Amino acid sequence: MTDRLRWGILAPGGIAHVFTNDLLLNGFDVRAAGSRSLDTAQAFADEFGIPTAYGGYDRLLADPDIDAVYIATPHPFHAAVALLAIEAGKHVLVEKPFALNQAQARAVADAARERGVLALEAMWTRYLPHMVRIREIVAAGTLGDVRSLVADHTQKLSDDPAHRLNALALGGGALLDLGIYPISFAWDLFGAPTTIQSTAVFRSTGADAGIAVQLGYDSGRIASTYSASDTAGSNRAVILGTQARIEIDAIWYAPTTFRVVAPDGSVLEEFRSEVTGRGMHFQAEAFERLVAEGRLDGGDILSAEESVEIMGTLDRIRAEIGLRYPGED
Repeated sequence: MTDRLRWGILAPGGIAHVFTNDLLLNGFDVRAAGSRSLDTAQAFADEFGIPTAYGGYDRLLADPDIDAVYIATPHPFHAAVALLAIEAGKHVLVEKPFALNQAQARAVADAARERGVLALEAMWTRYLPHMVRIREIVAAGTLGDVRSLVADHTQKLSDDPAHRLNALALGGGALLDLGIYPISFAWDLFGAPTTIQSTAVFRSTGADAGIAVQLGYDSGRIASTYSASDTAGSNRAVILGTQARIEIDAIWYAPTTFRVVAPDGSVLEEFRSEVTGRGMHFQAEAFERLVAEGRLDGGDILSAEESVEIMGTLDRIRAEIGLRYPGED
């Protein structure tokens, strides 16, 4: 692309470091960093050679030289900050999950449509080369009738009760941080589920430490997922069809390899790709193309409307396991 959007980074924590590094490795124009603390914003700007640092989100959002904002706040603040950015006329890429719940996600999607800006959930996995190829294989009918998806997202993360992941006040828990990946993958393959069965184990803080979800569909398809923040698993995924299967290697939601395997065990295709950085820039490239083309609905890979519906699925799962966050109606 010749005309790059001018990016601002809001809430420069861990995931923002990875995203910004990917942008800069791949030629994007990052102009400013903003944090509630000027010192934090300045340290981030210095680390990456970003020209401007702002203490306060509102100051970055008032900058006329910023076109698009990446929002990496804790989950409960995604919607509020996105709405401020949209009101300021900025395009927004909001870290997953799109919001804390479906009502908040709906407010963001509606505001973006009314303001005439692009709002997308940063589900970067969908834009990776191996996921693009998987969708092509499924669409071509190579697998026959696709019957199921099995995917996990399990990591051994902090046990500190005060850690963001374990704090209900910060939207903590395995479902919203980790489970969003396989749930979104199931949506990508099969669309909206008709039935949901969930079971979870909880930390002393009330946040979910592990959650198993089975999604059923009118077609008879089944997606089975397990996500946990207290155990490290293989993080592989398998798509099963009547004529072949796709075995996605670890880590399935990051740049990786896969094989298309026939029922007799013969390998029909093996996919490998070279990716610079973590691969978050693929979605950023799509984001910039969508803006350039005026496709502010989000395009075919992941629209804001689909993210709203996925949040509805997460709401249903939370209702089933009895998980509510402070301040929710």
